[in-house]
Amino acid sequence: MNLYLRKEYSRGLLLESEVDPNPIRQLQRWLQEAIEVQVVEPHAMCLATADAQGHPDARFVLLRGLDERGLVFYTNANSPKGRQLRQNPYATAVFWWSPLERQVRVQGMVETVSKEEADAYFASRPREHQLAAWASPQSEVIPNRQVLEARMAELERQYEGRPVPRPPYWIGYRIVPHTFEFWQGRPHRLHDRLRYTRHPDGSWKIERLAP
Repeated sequence: MNLYLRKEYSRGLLLESEVDPNPIRQLQRWLQEAIEVQVVEPHAMCLATADAQGHPDARFVLLRGLDERGLVFYTNANSPKGRQLRQNPYATAVFWWSPLERQVRVQGMVETVSKEEADAYFASRPREHQLAAWASPQSEVIPNRQVLEARMAELERQYEGRPVPRPPYWIGYRIVPHTFEFWQGRPHRLHDRLRYTRHPDGSWKIERLAP
């Protein structure tokens, strides 16, 4: 296995004079460009958390909300990431869009979204996804896949002809960002890196970092 593969980056550049002064809008711009070039699951982000002892963990989740308040994703509050966020409510999210040779890191505190917001999003999900939220004891050990399939069939009968309510443990989380870093691959490993840091008054400071 060859682990010394190398790629030269040459798709673009990242200049202070061309970025939006607001990192949320800059992220929205880059996300839209990733959608336009048909990046596979452009809203997928690697979510890094840590428990009370500082042990790190990471996994991919899907971005389901993005506005001036922050970045929203949904999950089972009883999952490892849910427990970790109760113990240590900070997270980092990382986007990687290979066709554009771009990465974005977002760091911030994490809060839960309102029940009304979670209910509205849950109601928008495909019915099978709603049922799966009830069927899966996320991250628990199960004897086989048939257990899940049997539970799904049972839930389909239980809610036949009726709306599927949101499980009380299925909630939304919002990363309230204090730091963004936008990375654009450049030739010879002289990449562009711009960091946004939030001031106490809500404004943002932009700094260039060495690659």
